[in-house]
Amino acid sequence: MTKLGVDLFQKEWPSEFEGVRVALLIHSASYLGNLKSTLDAFLGFEKVSVKSVFAPQHGLFGETQDNMIEWEGYRDLRTGIPVYSLYGKARKPPLEVLLEVDGVVVDLQDVGSRYYTYIWSLYLTMEAAMECGKFIVVLDRPNPISGSLVEGPVLKEEFASFVGLKPLPVRHGMTIGEIASYFKHKYLSDLELRVIKMEGWSRRHFWQDTGLDWVNPSPNMPSEKTAILYPGMCLLEATNISEGRGTTRPFEIFGAPFIEPFSLADYLSTLGLDGTTFRPLYFIPTFNKFAGEKCGGVQIHILSKEKVKPFKIGVAVIKAMMELYPQEFRWKQPPYEYEYVKLPFDILVGTDELRLKLERREKLDEMEAWWQAQSESFNENIRKDFLLYD
Repeated sequence: MTKLGVDLFQKEWPSEFEGVRVALLIHSASYLGNLKSTLDAFLGFEKVSVKSVFAPQHGLFGETQDNMIEWEGYRDLRTGIPVYSLYGKARKPPLEVLLEVDGVVVDLQDVGSRYYTYIWSLYLTMEAAMECGKFIVVLDRPNPISGSLVEGPVLKEEFASFVGLKPLPVRHGMTIGEIASYFKHKYLSDLELRVIKMEGWSRRHFWQDTGLDWVNPSPNMPSEKTAILYPGMCLLEATNISEGRGTTRPFEIFGAPFIEPFSLADYLSTLGLDGTTFRPLYFIPTFNKFAGEKCGGVQIHILSKEKVKPFKIGVAVIKAMMELYPQEFRWKQPPYEYEYVKLPFDILVGTDELRLKLERREKLDEMEAWWQAQSESFNENIRKDFLLYD
């Protein structure tokens, strides 16, 4: 079974950081392999004193169910420790809070996609720590959709937002510790960073291979399958098509009231999307888009985790909507994730080029060749220098 960074932190804790005051950046999936919470583990660790907690989007316990719901900080009733929100009035740790500690310990479960916001809470925390002369310790965790597969365009910095602040492919194939190392060496060179590595994790592993229980890192991320499809199906957030929020299978189910599911499933089945099959259905979301309305749609079933290309699937779904329902399909307009000018689709993708290609009705395979050239270049020229595992 994989041993997480948090499973090993007491043994691997840097000797120069003994007797320090720390803040923890944690969330609903911050647990050891035995399901003891990271907070409780650090409260019982005699070499540090926990003074405060930061938590990202969705709150410390995943309380905020829907997307883009801000929350306010509070004092934890059980421990008496103040909990500060990094998804509300501030997305960067306040200076006055950091001045009360010597460093920040980060234990966040990412899902392997650039627009999952926790890595950007990590980046802003690293930036704030560097500005205050504080250290960061990252407790590494698996990339649940494997660390060997990279897919999608690389973000252009003029499209930076809270769903992508620095260049990464959409499916980045890195652990959060590897991403932290990339951030430090490329953008935050004066930061004192330590990464406590995992044991027993391989790049080819999916979550199921770790032997660990799945704890939802966010309310709409209930399984490994959801995480695998998320790098592509999250693109539907930037359209008027439901991405399945308000159902028990978000990002696996999608649709809209105007969709005829059987013809859509048949169309998608002709596109050569490896590792998947498409099952027509109807559903009624309980919240988010089309809440309470009957939608026609499709459920994506994964046949081969190794072969499935989630970003290609997401683009194929949008292309299908534009071709089958040209009068009904719409791009979502801003604001979205604190961006008030650029289209949500463009900031998710990290460029407006893909949207323009879709609007020109370019072929799916030609678009894939375009984005794969970018991700492969990033892999060869940047990503490979920061990989910590074979």
